[in-house]
Amino acid sequence: MFHAVRAILFATLFLFVSSGLQANEPTPPADPAWKGDVDGAKQVGNIAWMLTSTALVMLMMPGLALFYGGMARRKNVLGTMMHTMVALGLVGVQWVVIGYALAFGDSAMSMTISTDEKGEAVKGSLIGFSPELMGLGVEAAASDKFKTFPATDCPLYLHAMFQGMFAIITIALVSGAFAERVKFGAYCLFALLWTTLVYDPLAHWVWSLAWPGTDKPGGWLGGMGALDFAGGTVVHIAAGISGLAAVLLLRKRTGYGKQTFHPNSVVLTLLGAGLLWFGWFGFNGGSAVASNALAVSALTVTQIAAATASLTWMIVEWLHRGKPTALGFASGLVAGLVAITPAAGFVDPFGALAIGGLSGVVCYWAVVAKGKIGYDDSLDAFGIHGVGGILGAVLTGVFCSVALWRLGTGSAADAFPGAMKDGMMAQVKVQLIATVAAAIYAFVVTAILVLIIDKTIGFTVKEKDEAIGLDLSQHGEVGVDVGPDVDGHIATKEPKSAANPPANGGGKKFAISVSGATETQLIDAWSKLCQSGDTAPSKEFTAVYPYVTTVSGNTFRFRGGDPVAIKSALQKLFADKLGGSVTATVV
Repeated sequence: MFHAVRAILFATLFLFVSSGLQANEPTPPADPAWKGDVDGAKQVGNIAWMLTSTALVMLMMPGLALFYGGMARRKNVLGTMMHTMVALGLVGVQWVVIGYALAFGDSAMSMTISTDEKGEAVKGSLIGFSPELMGLGVEAAASDKFKTFPATDCPLYLHAMFQGMFAIITIALVSGAFAERVKFGAYCLFALLWTTLVYDPLAHWVWSLAWPGTDKPGGWLGGMGALDFAGGTVVHIAAGISGLAAVLLLRKRTGYGKQTFHPNSVVLTLLGAGLLWFGWFGFNGGSAVASNALAVSALTVTQIAAATASLTWMIVEWLHRGKPTALGFASGLVAGLVAITPAAGFVDPFGALAIGGLSGVVCYWAVVAKGKIGYDDSLDAFGIHGVGGILGAVLTGVFCSVALWRLGTGSAADAFPGAMKDGMMAQVKVQLIATVAAAIYAFVVTAILVLIIDKTIGFTVKEKDEAIGLDLSQHGEVGVDVGPDVDGHIATKEPKSAANPPANGGGKKFAISVSGATETQLIDAWSKLCQSGDTAPSKEFTAVYPYVTTVSGNTFRFRGGDPVAIKSALQKLFADKLGGSVTATVV
């Protein structure tokens, strides 16, 4: 009976598959763009790749949230990740309503940037604006003018969504510079204003093309011949320089330079770095705006540069500090991805090796220099994205391979990218102009925005809110629940670390009872001792804190350490804080 049933099932499956194969013979889809020939198939393939690339870039947002969130302290992990994730909503709406119209619309302001071979003026645009593109209206998408983005097979809606992901992640990159100290509401306002006033104009300067059927030019930096394949100037220089402007104007984190701030989870940072690496294939490969040889080349050099930079950063750190760190490896691969971004469509594998290798070394020392100079770039937004973006933008002109670019784009033998027809130095000059222009504009406008917000609603949180952490003070939540007594601590407004610090000592358990003060006085004094401040903790506190497991009333429980030495340190700690009558006893 069993064999008969099995035979019937196999026969049914065979008939089903056979009928499916016959029914699925190639037929022209309903899309009117399909021509039923090679060109139509090519367009469908291009659209499929751009859909995939858009999704890959979107995946970089949770990747960046994990990367930044793991680097933050435990009390700020949720607040830090929210700075990244909220950009998906804020900029996601801004881009559709006005951002795309400003960045890729018809030129609204233009100026003369050079003269052509005939001596006629060549103009470039400072900002774009097309009312038809506001809200991505159906009329705009259906018209002949806006059916696809110029010189591509990419539908307008798809191009807008792909480029919108770039706008979203750029402001999220900026947030890493001032993490752990800013108000959430102030950041949201800043994100909207910055994207509109900094990112959108820069995107227009570099990437906007002249729309067919109009006499208005494209962006002025692109018109000069600046090469930025996927956002070295628009994304990374803008983000890194803006982050630097913000931290130079805002106050430092309490205790910065006097205490060591440890990442809460390098595991999260490594996971986030891996997702960023994965998504970056869409970031750079998708910037070919087609599924072609140029996309293949961009993907290839992206992989090479990231791998090389991760190794060079690790090796330099190993030689400098004596140990290679996981955080350093993750930072190095991101530095390589940043530096190769403007060059991805223009350099060959050798150029990628050089750019990746240099970025790992240069960005490492840029991050080291932060401690020497003293500015508080919380998560190294300037050291990695600003410095890496500048390095990559300039080296694009040095390592640009005209032959590879022609092969990837299918261009004629006499075609040149950017200003390369006049030689490498001419291209490097244009790259420097674009870099300086983008950096100055981003720095000045960001500084103005930060000053206005800080002087009106206030940009940074109060020091007591910073001590509690952004998770609780800004969101009323905890990003990492590490114990069963969190709710009780919220009710008494006692910092988590005060009553349940990390027990790193190991070893024998014991308890010490403190007398001579009330339980309320003891808990209040201990809570204040556990908070960050501008002065380093006393030697008595550092002798006690690593071994504390729990605090209950006037009893402190420990694991590990010397009970006699800890009793003496604890008694002196509270005697200095509350008065000489306080005594401690091992129980």
